[in-house]
Amino acid sequence: MIRALLLAIAQLSDPASRRVVWTGVLSAIAAFGLLAGTVWWALFHTVLTDYAWVDWTLDLLGGLAVLVLAWVLFPATVGMVSSFFLDEVVQAVERRHYPHLPPARQTGIAEELGTAIRFFAVVLLVNLFALPLYLLVPGLNLLVFYTVNGYLLGREYFEMVAIRRLERKEAGYLRRARPLKPFLAGVVIAFLSTIPFVNLLVPVIASAFMVHVFQTMARPSSP
Repeated sequence: MIRALLLAIAQLSDPASRRVVWTGVLSAIAAFGLLAGTVWWALFHTVLTDYAWVDWTLDLLGGLAVLVLAWVLFPATVGMVSSFFLDEVVQAVERRHYPHLPPARQTGIAEELGTAIRFFAVVLLVNLFALPLYLLVPGLNLLVFYTVNGYLLGREYFEMVAIRRLERKEAGYLRRARPLKPFLAGVVIAFLSTIPFVNLLVPVIASAFMVHVFQTMARPSSP
């Protein structure tokens, strides 16, 4: 597991990996820059009350709220944009470390989009239900956070990598037959996601990491 993580971090030197990172970061900057500019323009060109100092205060608070929102959601936005290009990272890892593999199974746009939508929906719902524990039970909240997100992130990244080589049902069977490795990999990914600035690299590192995890799991069942 440690070797797989080190190999994944080293994959950041690959041009394809760097391209995906910069695509996600720059796209997120552009999106939030557009949002912030629009909100600031609307606030400062809209008279909300008859009192100038009240309008000025509301404008300032609204602008600060946009900045805080951008800071909180920026890593998630980077991850969402990067998710559309992670196949390039997986291909680069396979070319570099597993050149003997046959061509990957072609997955349709509908299948990839369905996987992404289902994953984000499940992550959102589970974390919403777990929110009271995050807020009200110190200590236990960290355990819940890493357990829930470790499972979800491990499952998502594993399936993203595995369905390139296996049918979806076969990928599910493999993950359920040997659940510990995807789960522990997911916990590592969840932990990295909580580190500022490192979390911007997580989509690329997680994809490369899971390629190595999948290969160690699939190898014993190969003929």
